[in-house]
Amino acid sequence: MIEIGKTLISTELLEEHFVCDLNKCKGECCIAGDYGAPLDKSELKEIEKYYPIVKPLLQKRALKSLDEQGLYVKDDEGDWVTPLINGNEECAFTIFENGIAKCSFEKAYYDGQIPWKKPISCHLYPVRIKKLKNYDALNYDRWDVCAPACKLGKSLKVPVYQFLKESLTRKYGEEWYNELTIAAEMWKEEKGKDDGLM
Repeated sequence: MIEIGKTLISTELLEEHFVCDLNKCKGECCIAGDYGAPLDKSELKEIEKYYPIVKPLLQKRALKSLDEQGLYVKDDEGDWVTPLINGNEECAFTIFENGIAKCSFEKAYYDGQIPWKKPISCHLYPVRIKKLKNYDALNYDRWDVCAPACKLGKSLKVPVYQFLKESLTRKYGEEWYNELTIAAEMWKEEKGKDDGLM
């Protein structure tokens, strides 16, 4: 683990490779899973605020599920998550473009309608944050639906932390990300020495 401020970062974020390949996975992360996207408490207000703007983009059955469940629900551990259509299908905020599942909030963001991109947990994937007493622990989450992203990332030689530059900076700031980049370079040098490459 690498410690930067109040964060503990798994070295897997430096070792593993990842680049989303939507043409291969078709946005499966918006569809698969037992729960919707984890939400920070502060994001509940964002969803309430921007729901009227994305509402016209959503499927009829999504609107029905949102009317029945609300704009966010609690999972079995008591954490806030986005609702799933009928409680067991795709995220209720999912839209489909050319057969690819996408986030309605993200579409509205790119269309210049809202300033909020999407839940930070979605933006940060494949990193998951675990809240500890004094730290955020950043871990690499392995999910078989992301196999194409792992393959593409490896072929392009893009480490997870580099792929997530925008979202990690959004979460922790530019200074933090710059420190992570320096730490990654130092770790790479040390690993090279350990492996007898330097």
